[in-house]
Amino acid sequence: MLTALRSVNVTRYVTPLREGGSMPAIAEADDGFLYVIKFRGAGQGPRALIAELIGGEIARTLGLNVPELVFATLDEAFGRTEADEEIQDLLKFSVGLNLGLHYLSGSITYDPAVNSIDDHLASKIVWLDALLMNMDRTCRNTNMLIWHKELWLIDHGASLYFHHSWQNWEEQAEKPFTLIKDHVLLAHATQLELVDKQLKTLLSGERIKEIVSLIPDEWLEDTTFQSTEEHRNAYISFLERRINKSEIFVNEALNAREILI
Repeated sequence: MLTALRSVNVTRYVTPLREGGSMPAIAEADDGFLYVIKFRGAGQGPRALIAELIGGEIARTLGLNVPELVFATLDEAFGRTEADEEIQDLLKFSVGLNLGLHYLSGSITYDPAVNSIDDHLASKIVWLDALLMNMDRTCRNTNMLIWHKELWLIDHGASLYFHHSWQNWEEQAEKPFTLIKDHVLLAHATQLELVDKQLKTLLSGERIKEIVSLIPDEWLEDTTFQSTEEHRNAYISFLERRINKSEIFVNEALNAREILI
């Protein structure tokens, strides 16, 4: 059974992280911890938060290290004293429920030129990103951290990019992910066929439903669907189809790796 996400209240805006497209920031919450907050009022709206939530919890299910995710509530009065107008607007449009990732203080960015990784772990991460259609784990931006000598995955907000329009999403579920050719770990992913067998068994239909059920109703605002239940079921259906046809994205990754090496 999946553990429910904790809820915290944001008490202090610490500093913006300018490199993220969703304008994330480090903030303190009422439990005394620091979090990287992804704001619902940023350009991509709640969809980036949904992708972060689904991607992070699928990764955790697969045994990969992901910082704790929490629901982070922003009060209406929060941010009024913020001097930067752009940040003030972001906070104003983000009142309510946002998503926080536990801030890994003292972590360093994974650098493929410096940090080594074993092939089995690399294969699991490439498989995950091919499943999620995550285009954002490249040499330029690895979105991986070394913390306490272990590898941690962050930032899955660019995953599931089909949900920005929901056009032909049933077809998208069974398409190869061609951008896997740019994955920072592809050269080390020598065990894709092995991990395909292993990881599929961890992502049962029940587990996918549990993960998708974590999405708050207020983030499911797409007018393509008649109800939040229909919207939620579309995510479940997409992921189940994609997992059932995993050989499609695995073969694409195998072919891309062959060309690479």
